[in-house]
Amino acid sequence: MPSTITQQNGVLSDAAFTRPGKGAELTCSILVVGGSTAAYTTTLAALRLNLDVCLVQPHKVVGGQFTAQALPASDDGDLLQTKAGLYTVDGEEYAISKSQRAFRDRQRELQPVGGKKVHNPGGGWVSPLATSPVVAATAMNEALLPYLRDSQSPATTRRLTLIPFAEPAQVLLETVNGRATVRGVVCRDTQTGHTFTVKAKVTVEATDLGDLLEVGNIPSRVGQEARHETDEAILPEDARPQCQQSITFDVVVEHTPRGKGAPIGKPNGFETEGWIGLQEFTGTFWTKAKPDQWQKWDFFSDFGIFRYRRLLRAQPHDKKVSPGDVTVLNWGTSSEPDRAFCCGNDYRSGRVVGVSREERQLHIQRARQRAQAYVHYLQTHGAADLRPRGDLTWTNDGIALEPYIREARRGIALTTIRHQDVAETFFPDQARARCFDASVGIGQYHYLDLHGNDAKGHVSPRGKDVIALPFSLPLGALVPLDTDGLVLSAKSLGTTHITNAAYRMHPMEWAIGEASGFLAAFAVWTGLTPAQLATEEKHIRKIQGFMARNGIPIFWFNDISHDDLDFEAIQVLAAAAIVRSDDPRSLSFKPYAPVSRAVVATALVNALKLPTRLPEQATFVDVAPGKHWAHIPIETLSAHGMIAGVSKDRFAPDTPITREQLSLLVKRAMPEVYDKAFARTPIDRQNLQRRELSRVLYEVLKGRLGI
Repeated sequence: MPSTITQQNGVLSDAAFTRPGKGAELTCSILVVGGSTAAYTTTLAALRLNLDVCLVQPHKVVGGQFTAQALPASDDGDLLQTKAGLYTVDGEEYAISKSQRAFRDRQRELQPVGGKKVHNPGGGWVSPLATSPVVAATAMNEALLPYLRDSQSPATTRRLTLIPFAEPAQVLLETVNGRATVRGVVCRDTQTGHTFTVKAKVTVEATDLGDLLEVGNIPSRVGQEARHETDEAILPEDARPQCQQSITFDVVVEHTPRGKGAPIGKPNGFETEGWIGLQEFTGTFWTKAKPDQWQKWDFFSDFGIFRYRRLLRAQPHDKKVSPGDVTVLNWGTSSEPDRAFCCGNDYRSGRVVGVSREERQLHIQRARQRAQAYVHYLQTHGAADLRPRGDLTWTNDGIALEPYIREARRGIALTTIRHQDVAETFFPDQARARCFDASVGIGQYHYLDLHGNDAKGHVSPRGKDVIALPFSLPLGALVPLDTDGLVLSAKSLGTTHITNAAYRMHPMEWAIGEASGFLAAFAVWTGLTPAQLATEEKHIRKIQGFMARNGIPIFWFNDISHDDLDFEAIQVLAAAAIVRSDDPRSLSFKPYAPVSRAVVATALVNALKLPTRLPEQATFVDVAPGKHWAHIPIETLSAHGMIAGVSKDRFAPDTPITREQLSLLVKRAMPEVYDKAFARTPIDRQNLQRRELSRVLYEVLKGRLGI
């Protein structure tokens, strides 16, 4: 009889794990390498698409920054935190996927406050949703349980093979049609040292540091690029790979009753080594109440460092810190009126990407010492009542299993997301940053949050250069430029050093993983390479439609929920630049607003991709050149015999169009989709609504592409 797979304290039982022997060879449809948040969501997305997956990761704990890195205090953008209004929906219904929303909701259920489910169980002041790492891991495990193959019963038909304590050692490459193609990965068991092989139709690079790229010698970039590499104007002419974001070993601690604290101990080198010198640390946080007036917040105060990322509260108080509360220390820097620069447990003295494994391990060890030193400093400088909570980090001292990683080796992708695709500077008076035509996800963090290390030469954006508008995820950023059989995910996708600072946040990494899972699944289903899928419109729109159908947003609208019956049509038509907002300064779609004849003409030309045709003399006096923005599409439709004016020489471009009038246009343009296009839309003389336009033209678009 097969044993039952269970979990305890956020860790799956041994039966859930497969430990391949020396020289073993496994095969699967999709191989996911890495223990990141994106590795988890890639795996979950592919499993839910009925594909078999092998996940190779460094620990037993799944989930990356939420769990093994001990940072389940989500870095959410402002839009995700918005509540439903008269004309808008709740942020969790449009800014993230249905899957991510369900994960967040399950966390709330698993960690009630005062016996009640609350919006933010931790009640921290910077993270609008925080729970303990164990709660996050428990929720993540629950979603995997239905798919896990019981290692004690190999005959089971469940689709997930989960291999812990392993890392990539060699990428199996062969040349197909003149291109390097990944066929699998040789992995090393980190406990025994022996190797085994996993072969797959598609491999996903989802390590936290981009190690699969390094091991496979796959073209990539490290640290801050040169201007000529990314065309980012604020960069210097020379590449500076040493300029990377710092790492942090997070520490989970409890505020105990007086006298009940448990000293973490002083690490070797405290006060003598530079990276853990006494002058480095602070327990206070300062803000400016006015330009010339400072406000000091002590460690346990309402807006102090303890409540900054509080994970668990013993009392229902939203702001007050009480004994029994638990926080994660993840503190970078703090300016003070009497000290120029103070730090917490951010480790800024070295780098872990683009160096030898020996140097990496040295810096990881030092970063862990710094975390211990920070807690020791706090306990000896006014916060003695702290107790490390190793039971919540699966360690003895409350320090995370692995460091919190902000930046990885990045693959050179078909599409590189650059500063000018994200920053407000480049989109004056607009609500969104660049809306990629091949978008497969959206994200938002209010600024480019760069935690630079101590290397000299960092570029630090200022003003509107550092503000990030709501952005999108292009499919091409997940596809290596010169390598097939591989999907980029986590922090190894096609961002730059600068844009990674926004794309690395929890909600976005979840979205990146989901997109990676869908791309990998389509590659398996179709037998096409990720590059083919990402460069042909037919496949792009099919992937976008399938993702939207599964509740994944790919375009920013704050008034269209996942559950809207027209969500798929509205999302895909917007991504394809066929029907978007009527005002680029607004995130609203306005689904029930009427539609003008000019808008419909423009949208239909775009949906059909009609070649431009302009007469020598204007057909309509009210849309002559220079008189109306829609002159070209209206003349094009007229030249193709698909539209007429309201009189011999007038078009009335700004007059609302009726459903009946649109039906006549579609019957002329593409009669084969007519019945399907109007299956849910009455054909009458009522004004056409914007949602109905998307609904109808989505069928026209699919008809043109043959999908």
